[in-house]
Amino acid sequence: MKIKKGDKVIVMVGKDKGREGTVERVYAKRNTVLIPSINIYKKHVKKNEKMPQGGVVDIPRPLDIAKVMVKCPKCNKPARLGFVRKENKKLRVCKKCKGIF
Repeated sequence: MKIKKGDKVIVMVGKDKGREGTVERVYAKRNTVLIPSINIYKKHVKKNEKMPQGGVVDIPRPLDIAKVMVKCPKCNKPARLGFVRKENKKLRVCKKCKGIF
């Protein structure tokens, strides 16, 4: 998987198209990423110890990895990633500007 936790990403498809965020968690088996404040849905919560009255809570839901692209730190554009080997390390490379992540 080319996207990692902490990467800055841009949403390319859907209701949040064009918004940017930082990946909080990656679900590799489901090919999804969790980005706070993007893909927000309402959830009805029963009353419990944390919320004595219950109510409606906004929660971010995971977004499919195909709907986001990594934002290159060098050229600040959405970029496809490639890999390069240097000194026995596998580094990620922006395909547009050849900048190394």
